[in-house]
Amino acid sequence: MTTRQQAAAELLARRRARSSLVEYARYIDVPGAPVSEDGDDCARVETPLAAHHVLTLEALQRCIEKPHGRLMIFMPPGSAKSTYASVVAPSWAMGKWPNYRMIGVSYGSDMAKKFGRRTRSIIKQSKYKALFGTGLSGDQAAADEWALENGSEYMSGGILSGITGNRAKFVAIDDPIRGRQDADSEVIRQRTWDEYEESVKTRLIPGGSLAMILTRWHNDDPAGRILPENYKGESGIIMGRDGFEWEVICLAAECERHDDPLGRKIGDMIWPEWFDEKHWSNFRKNPRTWSALFQQRPSPDTGDYFKREWIKAVPPESVPPRETLSIYGASDYAVTANGGDYTVHVIVGVDSEGRLWLLDMWRGQTASDVWVDAFCNLVRKWKPIGWAEETGQIKSGVGPFLVKRMMETASYVAREQFATRGDKAVRAQSIRGRMALSGMYVRADFPGLSDLISEMMSFPVGVHDDMVDSLGLAGQLMDRMATGPVRKEPERQLEIGAIYAPALPGGRRGR
Repeated sequence: MTTRQQAAAELLARRRARSSLVEYARYIDVPGAPVSEDGDDCARVETPLAAHHVLTLEALQRCIEKPHGRLMIFMPPGSAKSTYASVVAPSWAMGKWPNYRMIGVSYGSDMAKKFGRRTRSIIKQSKYKALFGTGLSGDQAAADEWALENGSEYMSGGILSGITGNRAKFVAIDDPIRGRQDADSEVIRQRTWDEYEESVKTRLIPGGSLAMILTRWHNDDPAGRILPENYKGESGIIMGRDGFEWEVICLAAECERHDDPLGRKIGDMIWPEWFDEKHWSNFRKNPRTWSALFQQRPSPDTGDYFKREWIKAVPPESVPPRETLSIYGASDYAVTANGGDYTVHVIVGVDSEGRLWLLDMWRGQTASDVWVDAFCNLVRKWKPIGWAEETGQIKSGVGPFLVKRMMETASYVAREQFATRGDKAVRAQSIRGRMALSGMYVRADFPGLSDLISEMMSFPVGVHDDMVDSLGLAGQLMDRMATGPVRKEPERQLEIGAIYAPALPGGRRGR
């Protein structure tokens, strides 16, 4: 490339960087962690922009440029959301618009100063001066308050220390809650909310914009108080309870929605070029942490319907021998593949003391041929004495195919069907009663335990309830087999598959 071509390319890059926050992030040297506590020297971020960084920057630009813009960004720890939202974006806005005032807020003053120091390190780059024709104004020793030659001003502080004095065109609130201890404190959560309402919001000039960047430590965090009560983890434009339209970007570490804003498939991880599975496995071991911080699904401390203490995680070696258990199966079938609901098969056992054990589970958003084979596999593996399902679901067209596969694979079990009656809470009452009496025991390393706990704590208003529905069916089956079914006379129609089912106690056969 000739000198003239290089100059032309540089001018084009600058033009793009001024107009686009994404291109700006590609143009500058993005700073990482500060090298020292009192200087502006920062390690350079060597990783290129990932897809979720681009998504973040585009949303931030929309928020900054929109009068009364409101933005929430939920991402797992380590995804570099703070780098782009609280460091890169403010420096761009302050250079692009003279006299632009910016306030950065975090859980504590020390963290806020780190954001200020990293932002200031961008201002000192020669690229920045060439791009916007401005730099730091005079001697700017304080990392939490400084200005540019073009009149733009920056201020940062801890939310609980009070944000007073300056007014701002844009406020970025980054991780307003320090950690689990603060998140679990009702007093600190309320203080944080009061400061947001009385100190932070009041710093915005008329028409100013605000962004929240956080991981969801608790469902009662500031974002949780603004989002509608029926919020289920979706991204997009959402009307908040504060009367503002919020753009929400909710990215779980492991994709679990078909409307994922990155277009990922179910099960795909965020930033796979940076994080490997070994990284994630360290955090999956703690169900509450995984659900809240990584999947952005903070469940209540205790549910309205199920209580957290009812779910008793035990070492794998504590599970009783199979031959000592009465084993039951149940399924909540999804009608369509790749829809919003999951098909769930559960295997539960009851020991000699009447305690309930969750032994196995299969869960997927798949076509019927996949979950039918999963059903047959579980039947052959556990040989349950009965299997519960809903009448309406199995009569939707899958029933004959299920019977055929049961016969082909010698997967024999008595299938008991239950009418869909009452609301979900009523249908889950039996399993709830058993859990309240003696708990539900499950291996501590049970796959999907975090999802199960989150779903049960949020039931019946959570995003999904398929696991609870299947457990509820298991509870109804145990009740029926204990008391005997109510039969309608004069005749009862049997499904073909029931002919091959083993006899149940009392000489009955499954239908």
